[in-house]
Amino acid sequence: MTPQLKLQIKEYILLTLGCATFSLGAVMLIEPYGFAPGGTYGLSMVAHHLWGWRTEATALCMDIPLLLIGTFVLGGKFGFKTLLSTLLIPFFMWIFHSIWGYDSLIEPGIYEMTGLQQHMLAAIFGSLVYGVGLGMIYRSRATSGGSDIIAMIMRKFTHLSMGTCTIVVDGLITMTTILAFGDWRLPMYSWIIIFIESKVMDRILDGAPSKTMMIITDKVDEVKSYILNDMERGATLLHAEGMYTGKRKDVIYVIVSRTEMVQLRYKVAELDPKAFINVIDSKETLGEGFNDITPSL
Repeated sequence: MTPQLKLQIKEYILLTLGCATFSLGAVMLIEPYGFAPGGTYGLSMVAHHLWGWRTEATALCMDIPLLLIGTFVLGGKFGFKTLLSTLLIPFFMWIFHSIWGYDSLIEPGIYEMTGLQQHMLAAIFGSLVYGVGLGMIYRSRATSGGSDIIAMIMRKFTHLSMGTCTIVVDGLITMTTILAFGDWRLPMYSWIIIFIESKVMDRILDGAPSKTMMIITDKVDEVKSYILNDMERGATLLHAEGMYTGKRKDVIYVIVSRTEMVQLRYKVAELDPKAFINVIDSKETLGEGFNDITPSL
């Protein structure tokens, strides 16, 4: 089996698990509380509460035309995986609804103190499950379709950023809960879900953030020994020149985890209290000791 075939198999497994996770969060934690966290599924959940339509069927009826319209307007950008996720999500939702049914849905708009707590917990944990599912789908190099396509079409004609278009589309969808239930608190819960799920999704896609440190010190050998021997990290020594003094300076360039950054910072302060340290957030670091630079899951 070739490495490329292995990667494709892993991607399809990840896509399937992501669709199942997304569907589980929707059925168990999002839909029962009347939330509408954007996308065609958020709109379909509102339609279910208003008219009793099955959420997965309604979303599928919206997603398929959107795929066709998106292909016509934007060209063939979506591929087989997006089509597969468009079919897998309603399939898994149908399975979960068949197991738990719709009878367990909580009537929205009824808020006691315990009800408020239940809604907040559902919003938080629902967004975590949602974010994990969407992150797995996007990591498999697919999209969930739906509002993503609307945002891409909007971006083409308005020239706004993709993030802005997504916020506008999903924000308008969350507002439908006010029209449906007359409760202004539901969109707020939905906005919480959108915010948390985006953070979880970014963490899955980018991995744990690392720190880039630029260290200027007169104790180069001691700091070098600590990085190589105690921390067992690699580093790069850059030769520079002080702009004001014109003197030669050695700059230690090293990428470490959050915990290692704290350890190294205090060690440098111990060795050379007059050292200069610049710490930069690294969104993604690829290579030995960090994420694999080759495509992998």
